[in-house]
Amino acid sequence: MFNNICEQLTKLIHSIPNRTKKMVKEEKEMANRPDNTAFTQQRLPAWQPMLSAGIVIPGFVLIGLAFIGIGVALFVTSRSIEVLELDYTGVESSSACFKCSEPNKVNCVCELEFSLDSLFKGPLFFYYGLTNYFQNYRKYGVSKDYDQLSGNLDNFKTPSDTCAPYKYYNNIPIVPCGSVANSMFNDTFKLYQIINGTKKQVPFDGKGIAWWTDYNIKYRNPSVTPLKDAFNGTVKPVFWPKPAYELDPTDPANNGFINQDFLVWMRRAALPHFRKLYRRITEGDYAQGLPAGNYSLEIAYNYPVLSFDGKKKVVLSNVSWMGGKNEFLGIAYLVIGSLCIVMSIVMLIVYAKFKFPEED
Repeated sequence: MFNNICEQLTKLIHSIPNRTKKMVKEEKEMANRPDNTAFTQQRLPAWQPMLSAGIVIPGFVLIGLAFIGIGVALFVTSRSIEVLELDYTGVESSSACFKCSEPNKVNCVCELEFSLDSLFKGPLFFYYGLTNYFQNYRKYGVSKDYDQLSGNLDNFKTPSDTCAPYKYYNNIPIVPCGSVANSMFNDTFKLYQIINGTKKQVPFDGKGIAWWTDYNIKYRNPSVTPLKDAFNGTVKPVFWPKPAYELDPTDPANNGFINQDFLVWMRRAALPHFRKLYRRITEGDYAQGLPAGNYSLEIAYNYPVLSFDGKKKVVLSNVSWMGGKNEFLGIAYLVIGSLCIVMSIVMLIVYAKFKFPEED
């Protein structure tokens, strides 16, 4: 009997650490347990739809009809938008700009003539387009100094390393630095209407063509008057014909890092074939659009593209409530809507042939 008592005491002593560990574990679990509320314990009321043929099939039909209606409206609207494209790369010898496509040609001006049979309804948007131009290339896209472009004068003297290889020129800092700014598009355009053999210039509106956030928030000029003094001790980008503070000699407020053309270029394109807004035609005798007649587009040909097999073009386009010409969106809605209608018909046939009693 004494031996039994000893054995029980021994077992009791050995079990004490295990019980202690179990109690500690339970205390930890209690401490980590969420509060006993309906939200934390997932006891909130919930509703789960009971999908049946009587709900799914009519739902697909309604969704399909809605998508088809939207698709038809988008497609018809897109087809009504007028677009005029003129290629002026000058690759062909018959092109009016062929003489300007030579690599060593500078300050070359060419003219493209075209005619309109009817009124090109306004307001009109004038774009320049480039092809085979990869602005989404990563090393190209990061080659800029955001602190410098926000007007920080310290970065005027010591540009960021991200600007390489256009950081210094002959040991003098480049402002604005980087590949994106250095490659800014610099062709210029003037449009004339030819009336009885004389040229009448079509006024361009270049205000507000950049994103509001770029103009008011992202890019800022240094707080130095005159602006030219902020660029002392710096040089312009290698491929620029004039410094940033002289980009627009006709409007002092449209210079530096808030120049509209500069802001449009710095907003990089996602695809290799793109177009960017150059001007709007909304003023004077052309507020309603371009009347039928003959026109001449004068181009100051400066931007080289033949070295990378690129092409240049100008695009004239009007817009609608849905934006510019884009037939893909309407076609996408039509395809999805049609698929919904087809699927509803297939489900109706399957349900009619293989339907089961409610109790099953």
